[in-house]
Amino acid sequence: MLSFRSLIFFHALVACVLGSSDYAERLLLRPLPQSALLASFNFRSNESFTSFEQQNFRYFPRSLAQILQHAGTKELHLRFSLGRWDAESWGERPHNGAREGGTGVELWAWLDAENEQEAFSRWLTLTNTLSGLFCASLNFIDATKTIRPVMSFQPEGDHPNLSQLHLLHGTLPHEVVCTENLTPFLKLLPCKGKAGISSLLDGHKLFDASWQTMSIDVRPVCEASGECILEMEQTVDMVLDIDRSKRPRDNPIPRPLPIEEIECDTSKGYNAADTCYPLHGSAEPDFSLSQLFGRPIKGACPLTDSDGENANTVCINTPPERTVHANTTGPYVESRLVADTLRCYKLPTGADFDLSLPSQQMTTGLMLQPPSLFAARHINGHGQERGSIQTTIRNPTSSAVDFIYLESLPWFMKPYIHTLRARVSNSLENPITETFYKPAVDRHRGTHLELRMLIPASSTLTLTYDFEKAILRYTEYPPDANRGFDAAPAVIRLVSPGSADRKGVYIRTTSLLLPLPTPDFSMPYNVIILTSTVMALGFGNIFNLLVRRIVGADEVPGAGTGGIRGVIKGKVERLRALLGGVKKNT
Repeated sequence: MLSFRSLIFFHALVACVLGSSDYAERLLLRPLPQSALLASFNFRSNESFTSFEQQNFRYFPRSLAQILQHAGTKELHLRFSLGRWDAESWGERPHNGAREGGTGVELWAWLDAENEQEAFSRWLTLTNTLSGLFCASLNFIDATKTIRPVMSFQPEGDHPNLSQLHLLHGTLPHEVVCTENLTPFLKLLPCKGKAGISSLLDGHKLFDASWQTMSIDVRPVCEASGECILEMEQTVDMVLDIDRSKRPRDNPIPRPLPIEEIECDTSKGYNAADTCYPLHGSAEPDFSLSQLFGRPIKGACPLTDSDGENANTVCINTPPERTVHANTTGPYVESRLVADTLRCYKLPTGADFDLSLPSQQMTTGLMLQPPSLFAARHINGHGQERGSIQTTIRNPTSSAVDFIYLESLPWFMKPYIHTLRARVSNSLENPITETFYKPAVDRHRGTHLELRMLIPASSTLTLTYDFEKAILRYTEYPPDANRGFDAAPAVIRLVSPGSADRKGVYIRTTSLLLPLPTPDFSMPYNVIILTSTVMALGFGNIFNLLVRRIVGADEVPGAGTGGIRGVIKGKVERLRALLGGVKKNT
């Protein structure tokens, strides 16, 4: 089996090399089991504080810089995520989960303010301006969706006076990430998706991935010499299904192959001429960049350095025996690192670049590094009044893990803290060492819960508590109220063993779908129609009684000429009048 240290070396190479230049970009391709492929795009731009203050921007996007200055933001972290990372099959998360967000949109930032009121005012300014910049619903992050974490997040940048900064965190788990968010993301890049690895980012492929996340991180970095720069890192991570991604545009609906072209498991009892249980191929699937992303790389971005290690833009993590072909008309350079398990390529300028890997039978494969913790979270119970949440955290390692557990619940989901229970499978000790709890206030703020826990080696921790469901006002229900309400994912930060850098190690659970008591929204219409009918009938009868005059038949003039006789008499009189007028004219 191939060692996993090549991936660790790649992340260290990215951190060192990208930080030494004004702009650099990297693409890592990493095959995963079950015909999956992890593609990690990393872009990093540096700008000096002098240029930043003088509004003289070269690589740092002006649109984002002016927003940060106006809102007094010293450090920013923004995430757009879809899907679920399958840790059981794919192993450890890319970047140790530090560049991953919860489902939907997640935002946290350190703001410079004198008090909490000013910090929250600047927070609203930041969310509203970012909402317009990224075409997202960030303006819906109000006081009910904002918390102030105390243990879960640590700053990645160098701040001279951290005591004057305020940390605020908000989530939108119901936000649907789409192409409208990708386009502003690409416009922040110097080459804007026209050249370099960003030319591969296509909305049809990105949002067809099994899992994807886009992140933006802005932080100040000070070197030993005392010089400080403002660093912005943009990351796109996606897991592609190779078979599905190779589907041509003119055949968007997957169609099964003819049964004679499928390799079947003949040991099954139901195997027949028209029944087949397909076998997974033992050979590595063939693919190329143009097949997976619909286009090749449009040459190197001219703003990147063309010499040294920084020139290695595209890297693929494969066994040494795997055949990799580079298809291009321009000059390129291939480098092999970490016992030939990491192949990096210097892109040509002004020429398309494509990597193709033919189908090949492998004798060695990638050894996936298992994560330090596995986490799952779901809702128990039934009914419209109460429920419970259960979180299961499993430690597969041979050492104890110290971590912080964060939950941000909506105000209409009211937990009973006295029912909080934390149990370890092979221990009777209470794993909770610290607790921070801030209860919800109806329609003003949500519930904020942070727990620091210690889970022993090779054990499972189960965390449960009960909650009560609130009844909302009629105007507070969304249009799709019967679908349910989303609760933000839980955030887990590993304290020990943690990451060697400041990014940390994070795990996020999936979001929850909470059913609430929902009224019948057709009833107002029915009530209006019924009330209008009753009012019309009642008003009509009363109006007739008040206005209609009741008299005898003999008191009505001309009452004797009614009926058919009166009709005939009227017609005769009109005829006489007509004939009389004709005689006078003659």
